[in-house]
Amino acid sequence: MSKMNVCILFGGVSPEHEISLRSAESVLNNINKDKYQVFPVGITKTGDWILFSGEDYSLLPKGLWQEHPGNRQVAISPIRGQGLLIFEGESFRRERIDVVFPVLHGENGEDGSIQGLLQLAGIPYVGCHVAASAVAMDKTLTKLVADQAGIRQAAWQLIWDHELEHHTQRAIEILESRFAYPMFVKPAGTGSSVGVTKARDRQSLEQALHHAAKYDHKILVEEFICGKEVEVAVMGNGNPVASICGEIDSGADFYDYDAKYVTDTSVAYVPARISPETAEIVRDAAVRVYCAIGAQGLSRVDFFVTAEEEVVFNEINTLPGFTSISMYPKLFDASGIPYGELIDSLIKLASEAN
Repeated sequence: MSKMNVCILFGGVSPEHEISLRSAESVLNNINKDKYQVFPVGITKTGDWILFSGEDYSLLPKGLWQEHPGNRQVAISPIRGQGLLIFEGESFRRERIDVVFPVLHGENGEDGSIQGLLQLAGIPYVGCHVAASAVAMDKTLTKLVADQAGIRQAAWQLIWDHELEHHTQRAIEILESRFAYPMFVKPAGTGSSVGVTKARDRQSLEQALHHAAKYDHKILVEEFICGKEVEVAVMGNGNPVASICGEIDSGADFYDYDAKYVTDTSVAYVPARISPETAEIVRDAAVRVYCAIGAQGLSRVDFFVTAEEEVVFNEINTLPGFTSISMYPKLFDASGIPYGELIDSLIKLASEAN
């Protein structure tokens, strides 16, 4: 049986570039090379596409992969049937690509951009299609869908950067009339807690709003929910299944970028420290959110569970982290699907969905 050609896309023009490199390292180390002919394609921070010819995937998170002497410039052609174009001097050769696994996080990778290119090219790909990717990436749009679906979530307010620029004090007064301190301030369209701040007073709120505006024109401000951070991995197309619940204890003020990827303060509990009854409510809510935005392939759905075990939806991530410490593969591993089989399942779902 011939091998399936799988392109692993990583890097990207995104604030989450480095996280993507770490995710791709894990995927490349765990994908079954006996079943798949793998084409690791990295997108640099400046937008160049490079076919990485090395076999030492530890070079990815170190940032050294770009310097490998055997690398080639590549592109995915939007013309159907052309697949991957590999440039060799003045000429190029084509390679058929059966499935693309976009191990990309955040802007230009998780927001429907790369999905649109692959859709045009007619190449099956792992994960959600364009609309669901865009809705999940923009947290304010996700909020609207969750509201329509009747899913309990934190109260929220949208602030535009132009409002902030011209009417900062008015924006702050609106927020203070709606929420008590502390408040969470987030760019609408980032993941990995990039640009997220917990504002405790008026001064820190103003600073948080301006900080978030560096990443997005839309700023999401939410009421503070005191509770455990509980996550569920979901996989599937027409009939999605949810993993067991996991819990993150950040060991910090909240689960920010540093707690996720820089420091070692966070602790993961699998299963989560909640009652079996509440765990079932969380898993059911995760599937409801997944279906409400029209997700397919995979997503990780995050919640707060209060001391009274009230379940409050936080956000959905359509291309969650795949690093060695990431919750998505951990949760399915604990549910009986180890990392290698998980990759197989996602590639199979991609083939079936396109």
